[in-house]
Amino acid sequence: MFSQTAWSADGCQHSEKDKSDDVIERQQAGSDGASIGNCPFSQRLFMILWLKGVVFNVTTVDLKRKPADLQDLAPGTNPPFMTFNGEVKVDVNKIEEFLEEKLTPPRYPRLAPKHSESNTAGIDIFSKFSAYIKNPRKDTNDALEKALLKSLRRLDDFLRTPLFEEIDADAFGDLPESSRSFLDGPDLTLADCNLLPKLHILKVVAKKYRGFEIPAEMTGVWRYMNCAYQREEFTSTCPAEREIEFAYLNVARQIK
Repeated sequence: MFSQTAWSADGCQHSEKDKSDDVIERQQAGSDGASIGNCPFSQRLFMILWLKGVVFNVTTVDLKRKPADLQDLAPGTNPPFMTFNGEVKVDVNKIEEFLEEKLTPPRYPRLAPKHSESNTAGIDIFSKFSAYIKNPRKDTNDALEKALLKSLRRLDDFLRTPLFEEIDADAFGDLPESSRSFLDGPDLTLADCNLLPKLHILKVVAKKYRGFEIPAEMTGVWRYMNCAYQREEFTSTCPAEREIEFAYLNVARQIK
């Protein structure tokens, strides 16, 4: 079973005649079988398509009742995947590369970061979070929480350190703290599409099932997340918090 809606960068629904390319993203449905489900990889692609400004369809797939045509389209593959003018793309990283190569200026913006270090900022946070939230052992909980905090602190340091273009070459004294909105500067890039959905899941799930909150003194991380919450490219592609909590209901292990 699936539900399909057409979107563009203006956040509006569109009819079939509005589309120039036939772009369909198929992603996991939520607990009701129709709404957007919890999947950071699906949201990553959703954000990229929105930022590119292309009109596209989002089809949510109820994994408990997969339609037969889905099995024919991508045998053995679970969402997310994409069809572009009938061509099936199933690997998230390859889809990202394809879209960046296919949807180019002047019609579509480039989304690759200018700074290579933006691509690796926060790269281990989700794995540290997963180890922390899935752990049931009281004797290892503190160590796993410290490892997660260490990864978050590295991201915070990166976000508070000014990029080259933020530095005044004629200024004296200590470097000012960065005030940029996102990893690579004032604009959302591919790096943000990858990291922000995972960071939001961490915030929601860790608070719900561990009583853990990102420390307030990590002002770089909070500035980053609050800037994302001001952008509809993020908020309109994000699953409801109840869907995120539901997805981790049997994943977050109770500490014993």
